Amino acid sequence: MAACNLNDLLGLQSPLEGALQEAGSQEEKERLVLEYLEKVNGRAARLRVPDFSPGLEWLNTDGSISLHRDLSGKVVVLDFFTYCCINCIHILPDLHALEHQYSDTDGLVIIGVHSAKFPNERVLDNIKSAVLRYNITHPVVNDADATLWQELQVSCWPTLVLLGPQGNLLFSLVGEGHKDNLFLFTSMALKFYKERLEIKEDRIPLRLYKDSLPPSPLFFPGKVVVDASGDTLVISDTGHHRVLVVSKNGRILHTIGGRGSGWMDGGFSECLFNSPQGLAIQGKTIYVADTENHLIRKVSLDTLTVSTVAGTGIQGVDKEGGALGGRQPISSPWDVAFGAPGVLWIAMAGTHQIWALLLEEGTLPKGSLLPGGTCIRFAGSGNEENRNNSYPHKAAFAQPSGLDVCSGDPWNCLFVADSESSSIRSVSLKDGAVKHVVGGERDPMNLFAFGDIDGTGINAKLQHPLGVSWCHKGGILYVADSYNHKVKTVDPKSKSCITLAGTGQAGNAPGPSFTETSFNEPGGLCVTEDGRLLYVADTNNHQIKVLDLETKMVSVLPLFSADSADVVDSALQPLRINNPKLPKSAPKVRLDPLPVSPGQTLYYSMDLKLPAGAKLTEGAPSFWFLFTEGHDWLLDGQKTYGEIRNLTKPIQIEVTLPLQFASTDPELHVGVCVYYCNESTLCMMKSVSFSQLLHGTTGDTSSSSLPLLLSYVF
Repeated sequence: MAACNLNDLLGLQSPLEGALQEAGSQEEKERLVLEYLEKVNGRAARLRVPDFSPGLEWLNTDGSISLHRDLSGKVVVLDFFTYCCINCIHILPDLHALEHQYSDTDGLVIIGVHSAKFPNERVLDNIKSAVLRYNITHPVVNDADATLWQELQVSCWPTLVLLGPQGNLLFSLVGEGHKDNLFLFTSMALKFYKERLEIKEDRIPLRLYKDSLPPSPLFFPGKVVVDASGDTLVISDTGHHRVLVVSKNGRILHTIGGRGSGWMDGGFSECLFNSPQGLAIQGKTIYVADTENHLIRKVSLDTLTVSTVAGTGIQGVDKEGGALGGRQPISSPWDVAFGAPGVLWIAMAGTHQIWALLLEEGTLPKGSLLPGGTCIRFAGSGNEENRNNSYPHKAAFAQPSGLDVCSGDPWNCLFVADSESSSIRSVSLKDGAVKHVVGGERDPMNLFAFGDIDGTGINAKLQHPLGVSWCHKGGILYVADSYNHKVKTVDPKSKSCITLAGTGQAGNAPGPSFTETSFNEPGGLCVTEDGRLLYVADTNNHQIKVLDLETKMVSVLPLFSADSADVVDSALQPLRINNPKLPKSAPKVRLDPLPVSPGQTLYYSMDLKLPAGAKLTEGAPSFWFLFTEGHDWLLDGQKTYGEIRNLTKPIQIEVTLPLQFASTDPELHVGVCVYYCNESTLCMMKSVSFSQLLHGTTGDTSSSSLPLLLSYVF
């Protein structure tokens, strides 16, 4: 017997959908669904779907799962998705809610079937990152060759397929926005089969991938911006649901949010975000695209508060806009950029458009006067296409995800990373005309014209770019070519697109040159006003890489966490630093035990040597820090952190012991992290720790006040 597919189900389900639209009450809808289930259950044998192919890769499980062996007796929801797809992301909250209401012991199992669009999405490690980013906690199978997709004749992402306890087709829901029917169909299927005693209550063994990972200072950083001075960076720490404000040397000045996902305005320590992405900073004000909350948030560094300026917190379907901020529903804003005068531009990925938020009363190009607070569509019809047009409302985008402003002649436009069409587009700030720059395809309906080819115009190929940054100095556009794991440059005048950095393979290593440096799905980037430094949010590597465009050197921005990050003026208030985590592979030097007495001052002289020809990396400050394990009282009131600016002379460290000991034998540790580059410009970070047992005594310890030498050669 030939395998059945969704076309076999269509003739049965279509009359039900029509009847549900006419139904007047919930009770009537439930009756209609139960009658439908009686009909399809009688054809269960003919509607039985094929099993998963053997040898597929699985996530969040103890091993592979058989549809007909392990899931027999379960109502199964198959979620056919690809992780780049914004519509697939939109239905994840529906699936989370369904999982919260019904578990495997109730008879429900959700399986994510990842059927990739882009070649990069077939790689298991990249799917792992997506599972973490979107907090997917049900089993996921990598249908890399789209075998089940083709057997069932699935036609688009996302598609939900509900199966009965015999692996038989029950329902299909195509696209997003079907939460009510998803819950209706699921609840009625569980009721129907429980009454027939066909539901099994056994558990499906899970092993969540996220539980195997160590903590990280950053977790899938999405975007990064730098202020006009070049001294302050803002990072959307997307996976931690927070925004970080850091100094250019990596010291955290403000931690905004991060107590979990949610929506709450207020002070930095109480506010909540949900997977924030795009950022724009101007003076003491930051605007944030709070993507999965479907909001635009305003951060004030003066008052240390967060407020909501656009969106209702519920995903919108409006493709016109025009209401004042807090009353205007929006959909998955992915990036923001300041325009002049008083306009915040928004890459509205969820509706495939470019919107504007007027921060004050004003007009948009060729538009009428609008009151401040108006949030309105500027370009894009809302159709998911790669369509350029002189009339902005007739143009169409495909999940715009990166945005930057090029003000003044000769361009005076927005540059857009249009991710699903794998192209870079421009939107004129004079008349709104949408034009092609590089990548993509002339056919506006073809969203599969991707690749990794340096070239000009349509001949250049990108793969799902997510970020752009315009450099006024030199007139160059930098592009985060995310799925090619590269940073590229685009000259809008000649429409040439050239690889600047990245090997084209996912990895995490600063190389001896830009093209030997590896990234893993970089999602955002920004260039300093002077054109010297390019910061890259290396998303799947959980770090910010720093490209020095003059020396061609690459480093990683070190982040130093603060206990109390809401510091109004870091120049006036000392910043307490949490101890960084040394790599497990860091060498450990154990010093001889030292007899000490309460109140004594210890002096350490640290002599560090780099390999011949190496020098400390500029812009990535090396540092030492003191720490203990279970004896924090030992360092109360001490200076526990210091930067290492040169190694020409020993580094002096002082520790004054407390007047009362809480333990007679505490252990003191000195940690060191050194960033340096060798003669071949290969940059690296090396660590070492020195440990010393302090034996508390009341005897004479004056001789131990002599400097203790800490010596190490890297």
